[in-house]
Amino acid sequence: MSDKITSSYKASKDIYDDVLTQSSMFGKLYIKLFWQGIDDNRIAEELLRYIPDRFSGRLLDVPVGTGVFTCAKYGRMKNADITCLDYSEDMLAQAKARFAENKINNVTFMQGDVGELPFGDCTFDTVLSMNGFHAFPDKDKAFSEMTRVLKKGGKLVACFYIKGRSKVTDALVKNVLARKGWFTPPFDTSGMLMKRLERAYEVTNWHIRGSMVYFRATKK
Repeated sequence: MSDKITSSYKASKDIYDDVLTQSSMFGKLYIKLFWQGIDDNRIAEELLRYIPDRFSGRLLDVPVGTGVFTCAKYGRMKNADITCLDYSEDMLAQAKARFAENKINNVTFMQGDVGELPFGDCTFDTVLSMNGFHAFPDKDKAFSEMTRVLKKGGKLVACFYIKGRSKVTDALVKNVLARKGWFTPPFDTSGMLMKRLERAYEVTNWHIRGSMVYFRATKK
């Protein structure tokens, strides 16, 4: 990961939750202008339904961010063994504090790079990646590593930006978010992403809203 990404997420750590959850006027304006009003909260809720509350296996959450979308979910997943990894120490610190405040104690936190995951092959039953792939510098390595640590028959559950759905969003991503270091090109179109997934996965759920894709795929 680059220093630019580290510094950009450090600088935005105090507004990250407000933007994603639209809990401020700035957040609402951002969603309206950049994502045509697509509601991240609703997408997160629908995505997390793919992981049952009774899940009792090993789950890798990368990047965990601040845990703003997953905290309540993990609080219900009492029997799960959850590992949360993020490159940003600032994001990890916020997630740790949030989970501790909510007395969630079945989560392990790690600082690390998705392109070099510190786990053995076939370690996890589920890999969750929310709003991560559009920030990863080396998307080929990220996909390869997530696939490597996932068990055969395991689930990849993810959501992120894809290009080619909105000229306005694509332009703003290119000229604002990528320059700020929050997003990192190149970006997949929906067709490119599906071809990438089909090499190693059976895609069982697939949805696109605006410039956001969210899906569940099973490792072959």
